[in-house]
Amino acid sequence: MRYYLKTRLVYLSFAVALIFTACNNSPKKVDVSNIPVDVKIERFDRDFDSLRIKPMAQQAAFLQQKYGVFYIDFIEKILKAGAVNDTSYFKTLREVFAGKAYMDLKHDVDSVYKNLDTQDAELTDAFRRIKYYFPQKRLPRVYAYFSGFQAQTSIGNGYYGIGLDLFLGRNSRFYPALIENFPMYISRRFTPENIAPRVLEGIAREDMFPETDGGDQTLLAKMIYNGKIMYFMDKTLPDVADSTKIGYTTKQEAWCRDYKAEIWSFFLEENLLYDSDFQKIQRYLNEAPFTPGLGQDNEAAPKLAVWTGWQIVRQYMEKHPDVTLAQLMAEKDAQKILNAAKYRPKREE
Repeated sequence: MRYYLKTRLVYLSFAVALIFTACNNSPKKVDVSNIPVDVKIERFDRDFDSLRIKPMAQQAAFLQQKYGVFYIDFIEKILKAGAVNDTSYFKTLREVFAGKAYMDLKHDVDSVYKNLDTQDAELTDAFRRIKYYFPQKRLPRVYAYFSGFQAQTSIGNGYYGIGLDLFLGRNSRFYPALIENFPMYISRRFTPENIAPRVLEGIAREDMFPETDGGDQTLLAKMIYNGKIMYFMDKTLPDVADSTKIGYTTKQEAWCRDYKAEIWSFFLEENLLYDSDFQKIQRYLNEAPFTPGLGQDNEAAPKLAVWTGWQIVRQYMEKHPDVTLAQLMAEKDAQKILNAAKYRPKREE
């Protein structure tokens, strides 16, 4: 069994943890309405709660049969309650259900997500687009659950999980207590409209096109890799705002557009494109409230290499309409893409 759990967010134990609109480039849309894919997010969070009110052993056996490897992964790797082949984990479940923290969280999740019809529709359209561009791709089942404030999404063998507790809205009462692990520049994106983008980004990064550890580790290579991921999101989420896809505020996205020429000049003048010093280049790739050393009053957007790589890839694809999305994602030569894109941004008036 292969199991992947996103580690970009800090893991907490379940017991401790329980305590956008923007300018969009409107990429050309293809008609995918006839592709036979329909996503129905399965509410594991509600089925899990059934263990609280029904005979636990009987219900646990039912859920293990219904959810298969996801139930095992949830109990053993997310909840960390023990092995499912040893019913002593029932004691941990009873302790969780008895706590006020669990009931408070359940109340808020049920209030925000009476249903997931909107997310079902968004993921149905996005998954149809994946099938359009990658017909052989086997699509995962999608489950909604409580992550214990560990990660927004998780990916495992044949499934993709959505931690609803990290999509309750930026003003959720839970997030201020978690500020040390989820600062506001992160938690402001914990909103329902971020579900589909984060699922698609996760599928791209963790499943379909994972970044390799070996090979070219220069900033340019990472820039183009991230740009391809963002372009994949352009094609599979054509109605989602650019700011939401990359996780910017509208002001940050506008700042990048306004200063795109200066950003590119900075990378060139500082000789950063072919630098592979991990500590040095990560500041242009990682999540942060801003990029230090650029702009005034900390106004510079973070992840400038990601945003710039995205613009390079967009320009490359505009100049080469014969290149398919599959061919783009398979292309490993970052220099080739940069050269062919002829990326020379000018300051917007």
